[in-house]
Amino acid sequence: MRRLLRVPGGQGVDLSSYDARATPAGPRDKAAGLAAIAQMVERLADLQERLWAASTAGDRRRVLLILQGMDTSGKGGTVKHVIGHFNPAGCRIRGFKAPTAEERAHSFLWRIRRALPEPGEIGIFDRSHYEDVLIARVRELAPHKEIAHRYGKINRFEKSLADDGVTVVKCFLHISYDQQRRRLLQRLDNPDKHWKFSPDDIDDRQLWPAYQKAYEIALERCSTPEAPWFLVPADRKWYRNWAISTLLLEHLETLAPQYPKADFDVAEARQRLLTET
Repeated sequence: MRRLLRVPGGQGVDLSSYDARATPAGPRDKAAGLAAIAQMVERLADLQERLWAASTAGDRRRVLLILQGMDTSGKGGTVKHVIGHFNPAGCRIRGFKAPTAEERAHSFLWRIRRALPEPGEIGIFDRSHYEDVLIARVRELAPHKEIAHRYGKINRFEKSLADDGVTVVKCFLHISYDQQRRRLLQRLDNPDKHWKFSPDDIDDRQLWPAYQKAYEIALERCSTPEAPWFLVPADRKWYRNWAISTLLLEHLETLAPQYPKADFDVAEARQRLLTET
């Protein structure tokens, strides 16, 4: 999946050429997809535990999953259905909304650095530093020249993460315009979901072309060897969850974390327990 969904850096990206309902590999229907995810759960949990355990012996490696996408694309759903496979003690989940006054007083990467996973952890960002080249670009929240400089800053930042043992997995959840409308209507039709809806969501739909362009630029300029972008079709929730679960599994298997060897005499410790009074 890493090769199939990876966005080639430095090349123009046309999001309209990608089918948001596509199932380019793997299960072909929801039942098969859910079954495939269930089969991955034990392996994902084992690899997470190994990563966490390895950190106790000085292994600094960790994983950072970055989720970006338009409203209703499934960032929260991914956290619930994919990250739910893991032991929460080894996860660090952070959602990024509009910056606070304190955050605005610093570089746009300041709040990101403070939320990074520790060694052995799997970090999950629901939105991220990319908001500063997405909504900031569309809403003109910063000078155009400053936004243009941020792409390079992001690339250097992500390379520094990779150099420090962070495996960065960036997923763009690609949802279609029509599917977003259906999901927004579902929220309006269900009183229990009204808290997830804002009239601003409708206003943002008027800016859909500008947001798509902003994403295309970010995908083109910030898909690097150290931190490539993966474009995940997100109209089908089950496929989105399967694809991201598979991407995480592939990255964790590449890391191949190992349980640390005991730094004490196991036989002696066992004998002490057996002979204690």
